[in-house]
Amino acid sequence: MENNRIAVIGIIIEDTDGISKVNDILHDYSDFIIGRMGIPYRKENINIISVVLNAPSDKINSLTGKLGMLEGVSAKALYANKK
Repeated sequence: MENNRIAVIGIIIEDTDGISKVNDILHDYSDFIIGRMGIPYRKENINIISVVLNAPSDKINSLTGKLGMLEGVSAKALYANKK
């Protein structure tokens, strides 16, 4: 797994219609996903997902971009310093 990076993608889903679309996109990148944690924050009617990946930077950026283009979904990646 040379040239791979460890990253965490933070996802906030404010429109519950986007949940299935987010899951479909994450499934497409499942080979790179180490783990994920989802938290439904019912009080605020949002869902928060953390996804940890080991993948090339272009795959992480692609995943983050696809998620961020969904209506009512925000996504940001945080990379580990170790390359």
